[in-house]
Amino acid sequence: MLILALETSTEAGSCALWRDGDITERHCPAGRSHSETLLPLVRELLAEASLKVAQLDAIAFGVGPGAFTGLRVACGAAQGLAVVTDIPLIPVTSLETMAAATGAERVVALLDARMGEVYAGSYLGNGDVYSLQGEIRVAAPDEVALPGDAGWLACGNAPLAYPALLARLDSAGIAFRPDILPSAAVLVRLAAERAARGEGIDAALAAPLYIRDKVAKTVAERLREGGKA
Repeated sequence: MLILALETSTEAGSCALWRDGDITERHCPAGRSHSETLLPLVRELLAEASLKVAQLDAIAFGVGPGAFTGLRVACGAAQGLAVVTDIPLIPVTSLETMAAATGAERVVALLDARMGEVYAGSYLGNGDVYSLQGEIRVAAPDEVALPGDAGWLACGNAPLAYPALLARLDSAGIAFRPDILPSAAVLVRLAAERAARGEGIDAALAAPLYIRDKVAKTVAERLREGGKA
């Protein structure tokens, strides 16, 4: 099975190729936009493997949450590559990719959402399968819901960006991995299992996951009902 993965949810952009279990990854250069570096890396990756896009069985992409511009880059590139050849797309959330990268059984993925907020999701791991507990949410650092029981690991760049959140992790006795960000190599591993189960979607249905859309809608609804934002 041949699967290409694109991940640009954060500044650490990357692409990866799954070839029957072997993974090759390339990282976007720092200091340059993903929009100008991602596709050249993809072409390089495929050329080195002597492959054409039409030979791929699926294309996976980081659906979000994350940086708005970055999410559009990965989604748009995946759609552009897949639409002509009718290759299925496999969206994978950035927080699930982060959780899987830790290899831990209980993970709180915390990604800096900018504007003083954090994307947060709690996952339970069983082998290579990571199940989201509840929903992915966006909240202020002092309002992020943290597990109350022991044995959890936190990961991501949000705690270092927001010292108040890091202090809360320390108080709760939750260990922290600041080095974990979404990566195409982990994403493609998760996508391979889904591709084998036939879980891909049509390119026309692909869209970035903007968690803040839900928040904005909720605020608007409260205002229409006479409440406060």
